[in-house]
Amino acid sequence: MSEWKTKRFWMSVNAEETADGFAIKLDGRLVKTPGKAPLVVPTRTLANEIASEWEAQSEEIDPLSMPATRAANSAIEKVRPQRAEVIDVLAEYGASDLLCYRAERPEALVMRQNEAWDPLLAWAKSALGADLKATTGVMFVTQTEEALAALRTPLEAATSFELAALHDLVMLSGSLVIGLRARDVNDARPLWLASRVDEIFQADEWGYDDEAVAAAAAKEAAFLAAHRFYGLLQSN
Repeated sequence: MSEWKTKRFWMSVNAEETADGFAIKLDGRLVKTPGKAPLVVPTRTLANEIASEWEAQSEEIDPLSMPATRAANSAIEKVRPQRAEVIDVLAEYGASDLLCYRAERPEALVMRQNEAWDPLLAWAKSALGADLKATTGVMFVTQTEEALAALRTPLEAATSFELAALHDLVMLSGSLVIGLRARDVNDARPLWLASRVDEIFQADEWGYDDEAVAAAAAKEAAFLAAHRFYGLLQSN
């Protein structure tokens, strides 16, 4: 059964435990990914969230209103079969992490960056053993192999579902450190705002553009959805 029907075609939605995890069923039939793989997830909490998304659909199905379903599909169809490649892509962000590249001026921006980013680099050093170097201007700074290996370690340890969440957290923020830090916080919005220091400063200085505000809001929603998805993986 294809997941993305145009019209709602089911009456009941249930999350059920199986030998491989937790499945979502519509009128007793197993939901599958767009590629026809069984949509089976590792925790009941996540399965209940996905079931709620399906239950909330009205006559017309809106995939954009189903972030947990879409993230689970991605974990099964995209991350799981190319796990090594996904890890490589995310690990590369550590070599040029957003938090390591600072403005030389104006002073107000320098202060905002320092206030938002210094604590995150300190956390990476103390919690992960990744001692990253920061620089100013546009010159590339080479990080040590030890620091990059320390950032890669939690990626190697992550499940395919966790990697799916981390992929969005890192890509949307532009920072591997922020993505990894998001695993351990209850409220991820301060991390999102930390990733937007430069953009917020420029908007404060020159004014806000409606299209840019809308685009940023959509990205923030996606970032927070990825954080929620990760959290749903940590509890049965």
